[in-house]
Amino acid sequence: MIFDNLLYSVDDAVAHIVLNRPEKRNAIDQAMIDDLHRAMDALETDANVRVAILSGAGGKAFAAGADIAQLRERGAAEALQIINARLFQRVEDLPCPTIAAITGYALGGGCELAMACDLRVAGRSAKLGQPEVALGIIPAAGGTQRLPRLVGIGRARDIIFTGRLVDAEEAERIGLVNRLVDDENVLDAAEELAAQIARQGGLAVRMAKIALNTSSRAGHQTGALVEQLAQAVLFESQDKLDRMGAFLESKEKRRQAKAKEQASE
Repeated sequence: MIFDNLLYSVDDAVAHIVLNRPEKRNAIDQAMIDDLHRAMDALETDANVRVAILSGAGGKAFAAGADIAQLRERGAAEALQIINARLFQRVEDLPCPTIAAITGYALGGGCELAMACDLRVAGRSAKLGQPEVALGIIPAAGGTQRLPRLVGIGRARDIIFTGRLVDAEEAERIGLVNRLVDDENVLDAAEELAAQIARQGGLAVRMAKIALNTSSRAGHQTGALVEQLAQAVLFESQDKLDRMGAFLESKEKRRQAKAKEQASE
């Protein structure tokens, strides 16, 4: 697929989406939003993709936020169109797990995009934050909702009210990022994590994502019901039968090999 502001590729069931405006620190303008929607169209319909990795070109920023010049011209009507929030919700709702590979800045809308991903791998140069209040607005593309889920309401208030930047070490400590590595290893670490996920049962991972998302949005009781329904579907799946059959066969072979070894002693 050809995009103006993205690089998109799929390799071994892993999709790579690279925000490609390095001269603007990958700021998320309307053109990039349009390209990301097209990428979501592809990911929502490609059952062969097991995991998607999002990263930023240039190494200096994952995404340094929304395009401020465009934001300045938006009014109440545009705010109610939830332009960025609608896109980030699509990222969160993708059937496959998503990993944000972060080097440099992930600020404002860039941080909100990273938080919409299921997992975040960060380099030591990473700086994350929601500095919107300094511009007279709030992080309204999901920032006030997802940040408390990740770090707790108290820390979210601190980060949002002050607009301060969170360095990589603190981000890992408070749960804003899942894994911290040297900058040069960020993509490798994200790809290793993606490969580990891709080796698991594809339908099981997708069902687990649905159950987790439901629990985080609708609460424990609804999440538990979805969990039960997902398990019922999986218990009837061919993948479950094949994987459990392979496990039991391997276990039996190990048992026989051990018995043979003991008999020969």
